[in-house]
Amino acid sequence: MKRTKSQPPMLIEERRQHILSLIQKHGRVLVDELSTDLSLSKITIRKDLDYLQSKDLLVRTHGGALPAQAGALSDPTIQEKEELHHEEKVRIANAAAAMVSEGQCIILDSGTTTTEIARALSSFRHLTIITNALNIAADLSRSDFEIILTGGALRKNSLSVVGPLAEDVLKEMHADIVFLGVDGFDTKIGLTTPNVLEARVNRAMVRASEKVVAVCDSSKFNRRSLSLIVGASAIDHVITDSNLSDEDVKAIRDAGIEVTVV
Repeated sequence: MKRTKSQPPMLIEERRQHILSLIQKHGRVLVDELSTDLSLSKITIRKDLDYLQSKDLLVRTHGGALPAQAGALSDPTIQEKEELHHEEKVRIANAAAAMVSEGQCIILDSGTTTTEIARALSSFRHLTIITNALNIAADLSRSDFEIILTGGALRKNSLSVVGPLAEDVLKEMHADIVFLGVDGFDTKIGLTTPNVLEARVNRAMVRASEKVVAVCDSSKFNRRSLSLIVGASAIDHVITDSNLSDEDVKAIRDAGIEVTVV
């Protein structure tokens, strides 16, 4: 609700509680909208959001904030994930596209980072793309690529298809590279995701590929979700952003995994 000029300004804590109540009600808040509705500068709103994030009460995104994550079982929608670390995902996607050669077969799992990779492949002419993501297949349908969409049951949260049908299709495939966007990466555990069926499909993608590349922004490291995809030893390469600490980069390389930091 937009506040009128006749209403007294909120106290700082009152304002922050108001922001949290809006996130709970609408699932997100935007800096521009809060600035207009509360008649405050964007700088002030950003400071409020930064403070609330420091207390683990929300998650900052590009242009706003989302509810705080709920641990290993958290499974946000692809629309929610799109707002998170967008600039980093674009840089990661461009680095991933630079690893691809004309004529190769590429597997893209579902997710916002792999969606950016699909967009970054637009300069190629002859590729075969295998994916279980409906949105990626739709985006690439305008290209000249050969698109193979696995069958399966639809997960509306991720716009992906999963289950035995998807796994059976992947058993018959052979790809040059698989790009996996994951929810958690721990060098001691490996790659993880909140959904068991998604993990099984991802594991089948790894088995079908010559090279396994994890594409994940720095927020995904030292996190563990419910379902294991593969251990660290199955990963050939990691592409991540420059916010990852030198210590974590060293730990990945010590695990025998090549790292590209963008």
